[in-house]
Amino acid sequence: MLDIIGEHNVVALIGLGSGVLLGLAARLGRFCTLGAIEDALYGGSTVRMRMWGVAIGLAILGSFALMATGRLVDSQTYYLSIRWMPLASILGGLIFGYGMALAGNCGYGAIARLGGGDLRSFVIVLVMGVSTFVVLSGPLAPLRDMVFPQTPVTTEVAPGIAHQLSAMSGLSVNAIGMAIGALILAGSAASRPLWAKPARVAWAAAVGASVVLAWAGTSWVARDGFEALPVVSHSFAAPLGDTILWWMTGSARPLSFAVGSVAGVWAGAFIGSLIKGHFRWEACEDPRELRRQILGAALMGGGAVIALGCSIGQGLSAFSVLALSAPVTFAAIFAGAALGLRQLIVGFQPAE
Repeated sequence: MLDIIGEHNVVALIGLGSGVLLGLAARLGRFCTLGAIEDALYGGSTVRMRMWGVAIGLAILGSFALMATGRLVDSQTYYLSIRWMPLASILGGLIFGYGMALAGNCGYGAIARLGGGDLRSFVIVLVMGVSTFVVLSGPLAPLRDMVFPQTPVTTEVAPGIAHQLSAMSGLSVNAIGMAIGALILAGSAASRPLWAKPARVAWAAAVGASVVLAWAGTSWVARDGFEALPVVSHSFAAPLGDTILWWMTGSARPLSFAVGSVAGVWAGAFIGSLIKGHFRWEACEDPRELRRQILGAALMGGGAVIALGCSIGQGLSAFSVLALSAPVTFAAIFAGAALGLRQLIVGFQPAE
């Protein structure tokens, strides 16, 4: 198969197939980062936040099962091969979360809304993709590299929660990882409101499965192929920039998992919007809203580069391998989003 189709095309198809699950989950299951945070803070409901927990728990179980069977090598994953910088996770997460609140969506959510005909999200996708590369490899890259250098791991123990606990206790890394995943899954699923609509659990499971499928598929290609392609899972910061570059220079650069992933989320969201009958063209009528969304998208791009991932990259993919950066970045994203939502909803005046 790799010889017939080509390794680059295969990883793009893996991104496309697993990305469709994410797109469908966004439109049919209302799986959304900012929506979950807003529900928890202002809507009096933690159902969508628990959906995140279910997705994370299942992703952890699946990823460590792959590691236990030799189908995923932890050191090949980006999040366990780069030295963790706590300040970068906190600062980048705060910037990303605040930008997400201003924009009204994260990168993943913007692609999903674009699949439903929202042209405002097209602006968010473009600005976020460009701003990511401005900080990652453009004019601001030297400053970013000086302050937050992304250097390979030099210690014997990988920067992962399960790996650190294993080094301290002598227990199996994979056993610890699966135990943590099971605890997160059990704690998140223990909710009657969540199970009131079982479809919510099913779509959360689909999100977790998409992360595991991505790890399994790209690991298989890296193991059996000859191109030395990276082992990756879903993230929507740098992949937006990669996708923009591919559309501009596709004849000079091969397809990638990133391009397939972005296309998959869009396709899944488009199909989901048609199924629900929600597809309609929307545009921004308020210049102030557009200005706020552009600023938010630019902040998300820069914040994601500093934090080494977005709400999906750190909140799901990095969490699935229990990288030390994942819970810290996710908490910082939550805090940044809470700050932004407070500004937009109630302002910064003292509560009476």
